[in-house]
Amino acid sequence: MSATRLAAADVHPARAVVDLAAIRHNVRTLARTAPTAEVMAVVKSDAYGHGLLPVATAALDAGAGSLGVAQLAEALDLRAGLDAAGRHPRILTWLFAPGAPLEQALLADLELSASAPWAVEELAAAARSTGRTARVHLKIDTGMSRGGARPEDFGELLDAAARAEAAGAVDVVGIWSHLACADEPDSSVTGEQLEVFGAALEQAAHAGIRPQVRHIAQSAGTLFHPAAHFDLVRPGIAVYGLSPNAQVASSVELDLRPAMRLEARLTVVKRAPAGTGVSYGHTARTGADTTLAVVPLGYADGMPRIASNAGPVSIAGRRLQVTGRICMDQFVVDLGARDTGVHEGDVAVIFSDGRDGEPLADDWAAVTGSINYEIVSRLGARVPRVYVDSEEQP
Repeated sequence: MSATRLAAADVHPARAVVDLAAIRHNVRTLARTAPTAEVMAVVKSDAYGHGLLPVATAALDAGAGSLGVAQLAEALDLRAGLDAAGRHPRILTWLFAPGAPLEQALLADLELSASAPWAVEELAAAARSTGRTARVHLKIDTGMSRGGARPEDFGELLDAAARAEAAGAVDVVGIWSHLACADEPDSSVTGEQLEVFGAALEQAAHAGIRPQVRHIAQSAGTLFHPAAHFDLVRPGIAVYGLSPNAQVASSVELDLRPAMRLEARLTVVKRAPAGTGVSYGHTARTGADTTLAVVPLGYADGMPRIASNAGPVSIAGRRLQVTGRICMDQFVVDLGARDTGVHEGDVAVIFSDGRDGEPLADDWAAVTGSINYEIVSRLGARVPRVYVDSEEQP
């Protein structure tokens, strides 16, 4: 076989190993946490970097009743992939601008969000063009100040939806919102948002609109706020085994299993004398005669450059850290002065489920001042995703 025909996983020195059994476990955990609600697994951004179709399939296998993605193009890809596999779940998508190809969305049987009358009008026009009724979720801004109609404008959105529904162009199947501070359980903001949401639901009922599902809870809402469960919950990061706030409760405490293990085979291992400058700018120097190892992952792969001289790495069972600046394609780790027994081809673990003391995505988030959501979802496309199923292993 020629090199050009080899699979990326066969030639690339790094890989992200995704355990589909962990995805299924997490979906079941979330379903138990919100037993009266349908679970909509959010698989946006290529399933937070884990791989859209494999994760979506695993989530459905575990009992997720529906799927959510932000972007219309990704929703169309997801529908095509699932249809090819003989599966046709509810898919909600919520980000599109005026002039989007909504006809394609309706022909693909997608459900779409509307935050303003213009969106309802364009969906109704697409319905008339295709002969397909648009299935719509009306969004109320309860305090996130992002998508959704402000409470004082929600009546106008309801009026537009009621007219389109009366004309047979639109079916309002959902009313929804998003929580801003649900990962801070002691914040009063969540209660305030739930009050606004409840008022919006009453307003919709008075306007003659009775949706099939009401939903406001993302991962943090699902895990920390039972009052936010309503008819459907939309967990995202928790599907991947990561806590929405590890300071409040860790993945272990929430019975979640991190699904991704990022690892790379060392490409260079060499001795270096004391005082050797390491990587660009020589922001690090060896303090003694030592051994340096090169890990073939860099900021083009999603490694945050701000983690230079800080990012945790596990090599040969030892917890180490990035030495010097992270480069576009690689970074260096100082293995120490002693004989390490480490060689080219040995595996460095960037993050995993934390067993055996290996770093977590949470640890990378901590040293970068970010969140675990960003650490996993920013992983570059050139890093192969390799899928395993620990439930099938002997």
